[in-house]
Amino acid sequence: MITKDIETKNKVNFPLFVAKRIQKPDKATFSATVSRVGIITIALGVAVGIVALAVLLGFKNTISQKVFLFGSHIQVSKLSLNTSFEEPPIPLHTSVYDQWQQVEGLRHRQAVAHKAGILKTPDELQGIVLKGVGRDFDWALLQESMVEGRKITFSDTADAKELIISKVIANKMALRLNDEVLLYFVQQPPRVRKLKIVGIYETNLEEFDNQLVLGDIALVQKLNGWGRDSVGSYEYFVKDFEQLEPVSKNLYARLPNDLRMERVTERFRAVFEWLKLLDTNTAILLVLIFFVTAFNIASVLLVMMMERTPMVGLLKTLGSPNRQIRRVFFYVGMQLAIKGLVIGNVVGLGICWLQQRLEIIPLDPVNYFMDTVPITFDWVSVLLLNTGTLTLIALVLLIPTLIVARISPLRALTSK
Repeated sequence: MITKDIETKNKVNFPLFVAKRIQKPDKATFSATVSRVGIITIALGVAVGIVALAVLLGFKNTISQKVFLFGSHIQVSKLSLNTSFEEPPIPLHTSVYDQWQQVEGLRHRQAVAHKAGILKTPDELQGIVLKGVGRDFDWALLQESMVEGRKITFSDTADAKELIISKVIANKMALRLNDEVLLYFVQQPPRVRKLKIVGIYETNLEEFDNQLVLGDIALVQKLNGWGRDSVGSYEYFVKDFEQLEPVSKNLYARLPNDLRMERVTERFRAVFEWLKLLDTNTAILLVLIFFVTAFNIASVLLVMMMERTPMVGLLKTLGSPNRQIRRVFFYVGMQLAIKGLVIGNVVGLGICWLQQRLEIIPLDPVNYFMDTVPITFDWVSVLLLNTGTLTLIALVLLIPTLIVARISPLRALTSK
């Protein structure tokens, strides 16, 4: 066979050589236009997929971090029938608190205490929940949501007379940084404290912004008549949130019988169910993009094959087997796919980079809990998207190339 001899003697990949020649058609031909359409379709599909994944991951990470700020990953408190904001006291120094590093997968732990109260200015009243925190509080999480101000400065001899409030509460009560406000606690006897606003945060989550303020845990301990060795609950953070389930089970096995544990996915079940729904929607979108892109390139290849029917007949006459000719058009399709993937990655990653840096597209924080479209780059997801797209296209390209076997050399050479 002539083509086989050429390939053997010259050590040339004959199907790849022909495919490269086919990829350089006259710009005025119909197949050239179809090729460009195929490349654009793949590029758009990949770009949309990259942007969709980056926005989804950004949205999930942003919402999750806001929840973790005041919810932590795991909360351990006293086992009781109390359903109020205020917890019964538990000892600060226990095995699960002091020896937390023995639980594999934990990143951080902190002790907190909650107490309900009323903020009062000359013109406004606002019910709040004071979350008392100490030196072990993870301020890095809060820093991402701080609008202005600083963290609380703690003292070894007295409770800090400082408060961090939300922007929502600050706007409602016309409070600004460094203002002083009265905080009343309804108890017997009633207590009042004058505190200074040292920080203002904003999460855009109503459950937090409408009522939660941060203060010194020593203040809560003093108001409740506790000693410095009593707290309301322990909060734990895991290194990898995907491992929350096994890590929490390991921690639970170490808890004394009078303590209970609650995961953040249980405390804020509605939020995480909503995020799972977003995963489903994005998965459906990506599947649709995959199949539309794959079958579009298959259609493009079919058109190119029909236009080159005489060439197929000539190759068969020269002795090329069907398998070799199918490889020619398979390489053509894969070259188009690779060009589309490259362009799609450049466009998709470029859009994500611009949005991340310049925050071009805004959002309504009332509905979306953030003021701009969030972007999170996950290179593993991008790699899987490209690999999945290329693999699916390769499988779909096998379908039109099967038509080569049905083309008769005589009819192909005599067709006009």
